[in-house]
Amino acid sequence: MNIVCVEPLGMPASFFEEKRAFFAARGDCFTYYMERSEDPEVLAERMSEADAVVVSNIPLRDALLKRCPRLKMLSVAFTGLDHIDLDYCNAHGIKVRNAAGYSTTAVSELAVGMMLDMLRRMTELDGLTRHGGCRGTLTGGELRGRTVGVVGTGAIGTATIRLLLAFGCRVAAYSRTERAEVRELGVRYMPLDELMGCCDIVSLHVPLTTETHHLIDARRIALMQPTALLVNTARGAVVDTEALAKALQEGAVGGAAVDVYDAEPPLAADHPLLQAPRCLCLPHVGYATDEAFEIRAGIVFENLEEMRG
Repeated sequence: MNIVCVEPLGMPASFFEEKRAFFAARGDCFTYYMERSEDPEVLAERMSEADAVVVSNIPLRDALLKRCPRLKMLSVAFTGLDHIDLDYCNAHGIKVRNAAGYSTTAVSELAVGMMLDMLRRMTELDGLTRHGGCRGTLTGGELRGRTVGVVGTGAIGTATIRLLLAFGCRVAAYSRTERAEVRELGVRYMPLDELMGCCDIVSLHVPLTTETHHLIDARRIALMQPTALLVNTARGAVVDTEALAKALQEGAVGGAAVDVYDAEPPLAADHPLLQAPRCLCLPHVGYATDEAFEIRAGIVFENLEEMRG
């Protein structure tokens, strides 16, 4: 079997050398690349003779997959699969597995960290300090006692809820599938529109599907309190970016903290959220911790073994 890992997955070369030796002992060929590229020609060159491919969040669409006639397995080192052409894979018998659960702690901790940053104005105060300023009359707020709405109560949403409860927050939730585990924590499920209107902070944790595309649109943003914060560590297209930027510019919402966008960073300098006030922008790092990378590296190669049978 010819196995190709098209990107480094945040792991050192020594890790892949161990994998190479492991596969070689079984008579398999394992190739890895320590330089990431989204260039279709580069990817086609790397993947064209592969029976199995390991990839993270590089988009793999039908135009590229058609150039990989031997491909039978995709082990995706990511939770979401919206960047993979699943219709093509299903039609051509290509097995696909994701790395479910590897970043649950990483993303939930970042979501709460972004809330703290916005409430305590840490990024703003860091810039002020570096330019010789002092606090003056600037004050922050506490997370304790806030009402936080969690949209999506899968693994990451539920982990976020547990952290928020530890901080002394009141938590409400909305999810397509309600979980007994969440109710047992004392969290009340409610309709999304009601949640948007009653919460001090709204934190998004849903996958990107046709149903969740622009789930948070101009109408729902308008339901938010003028002091409320929106935190998005889910997928960029879950939120109507233009509508959020407009609401921030007009002061219709208190602020936003964003780690995900319609397209992967780097962002253009004129991106609407980069121009908006009271918007903390991170370059999609929710999943990027040393611990999470180690977990997912284990998962993707375990998935290969399972698909191989």
